[in-house]
Amino acid sequence: MKLDLAYAHCRAISKKEAKNFYYAFVALPSARCNAICAIYAFMRKADDLADDESISRDERRRSIDTWLAAWHQAASGATTDDPVFIAVCDAVACFNIPLSLLNELVDGVTMDLEHETVGAPDTYAAFADLYRYCYLVASVVGLVCIRIFGYTDPRAEKFAEETGIAFQLTNILRDVAEDASRNRVYLPLDELAAHNVTLDALLRRIPGTPPNAKERELLKSIADRAEEYYKSAEELLPLIAPESRPALRVLVTIYHALLKRIVQADYDVFTHRASVSTAQKVAIMFGGLARMAWARAFG
Repeated sequence: MKLDLAYAHCRAISKKEAKNFYYAFVALPSARCNAICAIYAFMRKADDLADDESISRDERRRSIDTWLAAWHQAASGATTDDPVFIAVCDAVACFNIPLSLLNELVDGVTMDLEHETVGAPDTYAAFADLYRYCYLVASVVGLVCIRIFGYTDPRAEKFAEETGIAFQLTNILRDVAEDASRNRVYLPLDELAAHNVTLDALLRRIPGTPPNAKERELLKSIADRAEEYYKSAEELLPLIAPESRPALRVLVTIYHALLKRIVQADYDVFTHRASVSTAQKVAIMFGGLARMAWARAFG
């Protein structure tokens, strides 16, 4: 398969599935956009394999192992007809992306498969454990992205890591009800205990029931952590290449707006799912495109 067709395949996946991410992708110059879409398509495939609840966890592990073996062969130079592998191999070469980061990304999306007790809820004991999960599924993506965005100051790596934590904590807050319906609670167990919220209260609540005062305080504590990590996004922006800053600004603005929606709803993530409207995302995207044009003309 030709490279341009492989990238077109990845762009199509990103446009269909990426939601918040896609509005940032289109604010990037073409070569960087192609590379980001390739990485997203790679991440999407790994996530889909790990989350396929139509088969057992053991079967999912085997599927991922088979897919990973094929990826490692392609990354080593073996011929492949997988359009995602073709595109990612090119992106890795063009933007000097360490293969270890892609391996960590897959480690992240498969963490939920590591729980040994069948039927037991997926949980994290403390924030340090949750941080590790967020690092693998979100910060690693940020560390890949800044290599595509372009940077020279090594401080960008820590800021990208913490920006990823902010994004993933926002996702976790938004998805508390949905995750609980899938027997998953990402809010740390020690923080549940500190706020006198039981695991059963989250897993077996009556659908459509708003949070009580203790649950709101628990959710607020996570939102406050996320808000602190969003400060790193502001530190990161001036450290990446000027032509890439509008795309990152779009992404940060959308995710931060989502967190603000949750706060404005007084942390009621149970009766409705917080979201940023398509109209608002489009407005943010066009703002990013305008900034990109300005950066190209005067950067």
